[in-house]
Amino acid sequence: MSQKVVLVVDDEPDVISIVGGRLKKAGFAVEAAYNGNEALEKVRAKRPDCIVLDVMMPEKDGYEVCAELKKDPNLSDIPIVMLTAVADHVTSTRYSHFDGISMEADDYIPKGPDSTEQIVQSVKDLLA
Repeated sequence: MSQKVVLVVDDEPDVISIVGGRLKKAGFAVEAAYNGNEALEKVRAKRPDCIVLDVMMPEKDGYEVCAELKKDPNLSDIPIVMLTAVADHVTSTRYSHFDGISMEADDYIPKGPDSTEQIVQSVKDLLA
């Protein structure tokens, strides 16, 4: 059986390194994209099995990427784990926890020092 491929999308290289490294240790192949446009290009060029998608990014944010993927019948079934540093009590911006939950993402995980294991578990559960 071939390795499942996870596309990790974040504008912070350190986050990609940490999350990607942990996913590799868990047995996944990892691809990286550093903004929303690059993520969409990579998904269309080589479909990943799952996407870990940051919310706040330049050019195209995670909400826009998620919405675009979920509208495409050929890509809408790819599981998406939204990842954000936005606290759940923030409601005055478009990057609120509520907005993430209302998206068609399959999971929504706040970034934090302990979130890496939660991300890996979410990816495992979604691909099981």
